[in-house]
Amino acid sequence: MLTDIEIAQQAKMLKITEIAGKLGISEDEIEPYGHYKAKISQSCINRMSTKPDGKLILVTAINPTPAGEGKTTTSIGLSEGMHRIGKNSVLALREPSLGPVFGVKGGAAGGGYSQVVPMEDINLHFTGDMHAITSANNLLCAIIDNHLQQGNELGIDPRMIQTDRCLDMNDRALRNCVVGMGTRVDGVPRQDHFRITVATEIMAILCLADDLKDLKKRLGNILVAYTYDGKPVFARDLNAVGAMASLLKDAINPNLVQTLENNPAIIHGGPFANIAHGCNSVRATKLALKLGDYCITEAGFGSDLGAEKFFDIKCRFAGLKPDCVVLVATIRALKYNGGVPKAELGSENLDALKKGIVNLGTHIENMCKFGVPVVVAINHFGTDTDAEIEYVTDFCKEKGVEVSFSDVFAKGGEGGIDLAQKVCAVIDKGTAAFKPLYDEKLSVKEKVETLAREIYRADGVIYTAQAEKALAKIQEVGITDVPICVAKTQYSLSDDPAKLGKPTDFKITVRDMKLSSGAGFIVVYTGDIMTMPGLPKKPAAYSIDVDNDGNISGLF
Repeated sequence: MLTDIEIAQQAKMLKITEIAGKLGISEDEIEPYGHYKAKISQSCINRMSTKPDGKLILVTAINPTPAGEGKTTTSIGLSEGMHRIGKNSVLALREPSLGPVFGVKGGAAGGGYSQVVPMEDINLHFTGDMHAITSANNLLCAIIDNHLQQGNELGIDPRMIQTDRCLDMNDRALRNCVVGMGTRVDGVPRQDHFRITVATEIMAILCLADDLKDLKKRLGNILVAYTYDGKPVFARDLNAVGAMASLLKDAINPNLVQTLENNPAIIHGGPFANIAHGCNSVRATKLALKLGDYCITEAGFGSDLGAEKFFDIKCRFAGLKPDCVVLVATIRALKYNGGVPKAELGSENLDALKKGIVNLGTHIENMCKFGVPVVVAINHFGTDTDAEIEYVTDFCKEKGVEVSFSDVFAKGGEGGIDLAQKVCAVIDKGTAAFKPLYDEKLSVKEKVETLAREIYRADGVIYTAQAEKALAKIQEVGITDVPICVAKTQYSLSDDPAKLGKPTDFKITVRDMKLSSGAGFIVVYTGDIMTMPGLPKKPAAYSIDVDNDGNISGLF
């Protein structure tokens, strides 16, 4: 059996100009990065703006498990299946982060015969967007420290700096550090922190900005520090906006690539869903809606994180109205939620399936609360038995949702035909009536309580002293009529990763809050969630290599 990278390396790719031509994009409207990837220009976006929108499909999933669910694989396979039945669909996906690529998760270009290519480029440096965001973030940090060194005219309190440095790599040793050590000319000593690039506010801003003008406004609104007398200092106060925007002027444009079956895919932006909002860029999604009759996009991790943020943050800001939700699961993952160890998931176990399927049921119910119809996509494995398939089918029927057992990993578009047909049929019924879960004008605690009870199914919320202090500071600044972005473990509906299935009798603990005034939301930290992940004992990096001819192996 071929590995993902071997399948991708054997792909017969079309030149990116041909892929652009399929979408009605001229050569003058793209900026090629080699033969098989390109940036789409602002002039193209402007020209397409008068076209009507297609239908918007969000692909999300149950809570992630070691068994794997295959959300990106399903997204790509659904698009391939759409093309197989004569529908014009365009993918709008997130860019992978180098941290997970070399860490535990691996890449994010799909899998098997349902991939976007060139797979190695997409998973590694791609078109340089991650590096541009890293540079813009660290430029802001350098300007802050230089301001301290050069007399601190604004009176910034070094203990109250809100902006961390970043790196697009899992590096736990940089979570907490001290900068400015050495002689007097080496800066003002202070404690600092690093977060991974995809958890930065600038990543969130890039993915929410409408254009360069909006990007610059949002960059200027970043709360970077407080003064000694407690007044807020924004990036615009440090004259940092123009230089930061200059680093992002190319990164703001969406990237065009292709699937294994030579269908178009737009990949742009990659914020973490358990720290940032977990969605690809607004610009990419809006453009895909203009270019195709169907835009297929995804949101990170389970629906309690990525999909909720897609609805309550991205759709709210961008004025998007989804037409269908595809909820991805596997029978293996449902059995894992029912208590079966990973090594035993290949054996039939109806009792465990019945215990674990409550996780799927909760995600179905949660998505319906946003007024969007749901189609369940079960990523099919050869170990799935007839009895297990029948049980899941009956369960979904009782929940009033369609279910498709897709085989896109092994068969590509052919394996996604049934899913594509069912999604189109649901959309054609016209029952979508999207609405966010909460009014952003509610108090911060009311918004947190709403998510805790309605989505996580908690009994309530506990606030630590640090969270109360942070909230009070945010209220002093006066920016509270904004959505909230809850940073929570992806492995459970609760804030405890060990609680699988549908946890009961628990409360969510909020340990801290941070105002992301440039992005336009408040980050609410729960449990032990971290903004800089670490590498596992045996990271994926150990298996990745390149031969003397430049051929990469071990990437997945």
